[in-house]
Amino acid sequence: MCGACGRSSATPSRSSARCATSATASTCTKRRRRTRVEFSDSSPTDARMYPMIEPVLVDAGLGDAEDDDFDAHEAPDAILPDHRYHDRELSWLAFNQRVLELAEDASLPELERANFLAIFASNLDEFFMVRVAGLKRRILTGLAVPTNVGRSPSDVLGDISAEAHALQLRHAAVWSEQVRPALADAGIEIADWDELTAAERSALSEYFQAQVFPVLMPLAVDPAHPFPYISGLSLNLAIRIRNARTGRQEFARLKVPPMLPRFIAVPGGGEIVRFIRLEELIANHLIDLFPGMEVLDHHAFRLTRNEDVEIEEDESENLIQALEAELLRRRFGPPIRLEITDDMDDVTLELLIKELDITDQEVYRLPGPLDLRGLFDLSRVDRPDLRYPPHVPTTAVAFQPGDSNERPDVFRAISKADVLVHHPYESFATSVQAFLEQAARDPQVLAIKQTLYRTSGDSPVVQALIDAAEAGKSVLALVEVKARFDEAANIVWARKLEKAGVHVVYGLVGLKTHCKLALVIREEDGVLRHYSHVGTGNYNPKTSRIYEDFGLFTADPQVGKDLTRLFNELSGYAIEKKFKRLLVAPLHLRKGLLRHINNERKNAEQGKPARIRIKVNSMVDEQIVDALYRASVAGVIVEVWVRGICSLRVDLPGVSDNITVRSILGRYLEHSRLFMFDNDGDPIVYIGSADMMHRNLDRRVEALVRLTEPAHLQELHDLFDLAMDPHTSSWHLGAGGVWTRSAGTEDAPLVDLQDRTMASVQGRRRRKRTVR
Repeated sequence: MCGACGRSSATPSRSSARCATSATASTCTKRRRRTRVEFSDSSPTDARMYPMIEPVLVDAGLGDAEDDDFDAHEAPDAILPDHRYHDRELSWLAFNQRVLELAEDASLPELERANFLAIFASNLDEFFMVRVAGLKRRILTGLAVPTNVGRSPSDVLGDISAEAHALQLRHAAVWSEQVRPALADAGIEIADWDELTAAERSALSEYFQAQVFPVLMPLAVDPAHPFPYISGLSLNLAIRIRNARTGRQEFARLKVPPMLPRFIAVPGGGEIVRFIRLEELIANHLIDLFPGMEVLDHHAFRLTRNEDVEIEEDESENLIQALEAELLRRRFGPPIRLEITDDMDDVTLELLIKELDITDQEVYRLPGPLDLRGLFDLSRVDRPDLRYPPHVPTTAVAFQPGDSNERPDVFRAISKADVLVHHPYESFATSVQAFLEQAARDPQVLAIKQTLYRTSGDSPVVQALIDAAEAGKSVLALVEVKARFDEAANIVWARKLEKAGVHVVYGLVGLKTHCKLALVIREEDGVLRHYSHVGTGNYNPKTSRIYEDFGLFTADPQVGKDLTRLFNELSGYAIEKKFKRLLVAPLHLRKGLLRHINNERKNAEQGKPARIRIKVNSMVDEQIVDALYRASVAGVIVEVWVRGICSLRVDLPGVSDNITVRSILGRYLEHSRLFMFDNDGDPIVYIGSADMMHRNLDRRVEALVRLTEPAHLQELHDLFDLAMDPHTSSWHLGAGGVWTRSAGTEDAPLVDLQDRTMASVQGRRRRKRTVR
């Protein structure tokens, strides 16, 4: 679920050295180019084999881009020091440490703390599968370049190893010393075999024979049986046995079945609910798997493999087939991390190191249990008192019917004024989903166009598109099947859409389509009207309940024209050079943001009040960071709200004095992206899908939309005020890249931004209309 990491970025000098004709990833099509699935938010079918047409933007309120002489590649000022960035990999590990600190927070409900331990483990797995794997691959192929802080990738790998080792040990200790005892005190006990009664062991043995034993597959290792393939992220038992007849010692590997629950309920009632780990149950029944043999020892181990996917887009006529083949190869990626329990003997470890061809640095010796992602299984425990109090999303005020007998009409609401929705505080089902479902059944709707990056297989969004196509409407779905770790699922439902008659396209060669756009064309009184949605999050009903995102609904003709032109670029051969309310990557989004930052700097230099507020998942792009430094030097108040990676430093005297960086983590994943500029009293505010990373700005199709309604601007400024308030619970970035969690007192507890926002949204009431 955490998309906080990105791929290794080029140094500024390497970025600026790129040929001007390769400003997008598709203009130099004669070059052999690899496209990889991006980590965290994010390659596909029958991509069109022609270069992407580069859009040129008209920046809202600032004139035609063609006439703008602003230099996006402005040389760094002499005042900017050489070492002005934090290492992005270590910054990501610092983000995951903040997740771990939530698990350490004794004030949080016990099952939520366990959930944060599982999130930490899942995040770290993805970090190794992609970020660490990418660094190692580049070192082995001789393509490694210095990192964003000028260090060699091999040195960074050493730093990562040291920090990751420390974090994993801390993670294990939080489970064994804090969360597990806290759960036991609350009535949920994770027991070991020797802590069970004879009756409980007997009942579990019956369960083992009936439910577990039939699916186990012990694999011997001897001259007739080569060392077996160890799948990535699988939990395994390394078993040493002795042949009772010959006295010879043998080795066997047993995979813990991933299709079975990780925590098995111990039979019996009572106030205390007891569980035993699946591997613990199996380990105590090994004799049943090796009859006639003496089980000498067993140890758990777990392997992480390189899960990066490479597709030769320019040479694949059918990228779906190419991607499917690559997904099969992904399973056999080289090992990059071996986790073992701290009691593993040297003989077993040496065998694993030799057979897996792994280095000592890649071995992580940890207290058991391994793979605490299994704590996600505890979500099925029916103990609401050990969870966050429920938050029930409300329907956005604009979409609430006038009275109980009135059927909601999304189009009528949008036609009156722009509607800004804030998920998960406001319901996805009664806004985005309702918008598409009403469009599917409305006879006045002629066409629907939508981008799909990640969604669930049983998504009502997908079903609405199918229903619309079957009803005879023209439906276009731009599916990004290269969304990392969702590739296989996306292929399945993309084909389902095609079978229903939806026009499915798969984006542009060399680029990922990451923007969140939906456009409905409706005929009203003989005139075609555009109804648009531009969001910061995926069209996924499931993640919309836990991801914080914004979405703008508008019937503004200009936004409709912008989206029409953008969809034409994505699906056809259109060459469109003007967008009025959008900023679009890969060519001009960074340039547009740099222009706004530069304007704030100029205002400050003229003695005018100036402020920049940016909320993103990651802040890495060197040009953006340098522009913020220059703005700070000029006196601009710069406030950055970041969830994950942040290369921006706040400890540069005379450079970052006016920069404040905060991070907020909690029950919801902060996912929205906001860009706010005071603009000398005429605020410019955008929402959209882009983070400040090279991949978003250079290798993805992203879109930001400018908000214009004063009430919406005020809502976002109020939210930012709350995030920056010293009395709000948050992490503060300080010297040396150290994040410090704000501390309250018993008399003055800190405000939880997400709780406060939910209360504020639920407190809204529709104004009663005056009937004359």
